[in-house]
Amino acid sequence: MLVHFMPSSGIVVVMLVVCLVMVLAFEATNGFHDSSNAVATVIYTQSLKPVPAVVWSGLLNFIGVLVGGIAVAYALVEILPPDVLTPPDGSPAVPMLVSIFAAALFWNVLTWAFGIPNSSSHCIIGALIGVAAADAILKSRSLTDGVDWKQIITVLEGLAVSPVLGFLLAGGLYGLLRLIVRKGHLFEPPKEGQPPVWWLRALLILTCTSVSFSHGTNDGQKSIGLIMLTVIGLLPATYALNPKEVGQLTELSQHATQAIPLIQKYGDDVKSQGLRAAVELQQAQPELQKQSSELQSGTTPLAVERATRARLRGDIYDVVAQMKHVGEVKEASPQEKKLAGDLLKQMSLPVEYAPFWVRMLSALCLGIGTMVGYRRVVRTLGERLGKQHMTPGQGASAELVGSLLIGTAGFTGLPVSTTHIITSGIAGTMVTGGQGVQGGMLVRIVVTWLVTLPVTIGLSAGLFYVLANPKF
Repeated sequence: MLVHFMPSSGIVVVMLVVCLVMVLAFEATNGFHDSSNAVATVIYTQSLKPVPAVVWSGLLNFIGVLVGGIAVAYALVEILPPDVLTPPDGSPAVPMLVSIFAAALFWNVLTWAFGIPNSSSHCIIGALIGVAAADAILKSRSLTDGVDWKQIITVLEGLAVSPVLGFLLAGGLYGLLRLIVRKGHLFEPPKEGQPPVWWLRALLILTCTSVSFSHGTNDGQKSIGLIMLTVIGLLPATYALNPKEVGQLTELSQHATQAIPLIQKYGDDVKSQGLRAAVELQQAQPELQKQSSELQSGTTPLAVERATRARLRGDIYDVVAQMKHVGEVKEASPQEKKLAGDLLKQMSLPVEYAPFWVRMLSALCLGIGTMVGYRRVVRTLGERLGKQHMTPGQGASAELVGSLLIGTAGFTGLPVSTTHIITSGIAGTMVTGGQGVQGGMLVRIVVTWLVTLPVTIGLSAGLFYVLANPKF
């Protein structure tokens, strides 16, 4: 459908602007769900008023995004095949962007409306898998070759294991706390209008701080890569290549020369596309030198040359995808796998980056979303998950464990779900404390978690198939 329009046509530009609005809206809904977990305990226990709590959480989210890097952002982006990320004709990837944002945004808003803690990470990952699968079908590739299942499994492993760890570790920590402290304010549900004693307020504010920071290092990154894809579609001349990696840009020809024998020997079912891209980069040294000089000086190329940087970006992704495949082939020697890994790392530098303002925009949307929609999820975690209301000790245990798990994952580039970890942690403390959990609410949460991936995969795959199919 959308492939019939010229890359510079008005409809494409309008759709790109719509995509930018949708990704910012999705990041706000991420705040509805995920950031609300960070402020749930301090608000519910009246340790902080809602406005100071969400402002403080937003500030720590912002710092976390800046400190955490972009490893998680591009771990998600790499689920998509290269020709979807950067179409070979230089056109913006509008069908991909619309499909991802519409599917993820729809499910996030729907679950929030019912007050069910849902994972924004699962929404995005499901939408990405759906696009990758639909692209394979459109190109008559098998789902085995057309979808990067190894990358998907790596991502899903972290999402599956982290809630179990949250449940066990938070429950264990709360049990240890009960053995040491025995009784007191830690184990009493909050009373209306009575904030906890000063030291307990300090503890809860500290755990809120740690979860907010950790959330920024992980969840705050997840929309950065998608914002970058949209911005690159709107302004390819400015953002397709990283202006801070001009040195690596000029070395692409040399890297491509080293990559060609590896692609010829171990390439996958689209190795001809990877070889073509590698040869183009190998022969593009004069063009690469020109682009490097323009990036260094801040010069914007003429309108007719804007597709050049997008094309170079696409070639890089094609070669990088082949190097990733070489690293997974059993027949490749350790030396060849090491070379492929080094080339993958070096060649990714000119295309995998995020300007400061993109990170700031991501953090700002998270904070706004938290401030607008925190109430539903806070009430569910505080009152509707366990058979008794959450105590300060339970909230502190769940958030302390959550911050450690989320922060560790963020710095290692592994996407995890803040919602799943904190919700599972609180459930673990409820079980350890003997209160038990409300079966009906727990079933609703678990069913939502289980159907999120199939629903978002189906929605995004269907949308992408229609929007990217030339027959429509």
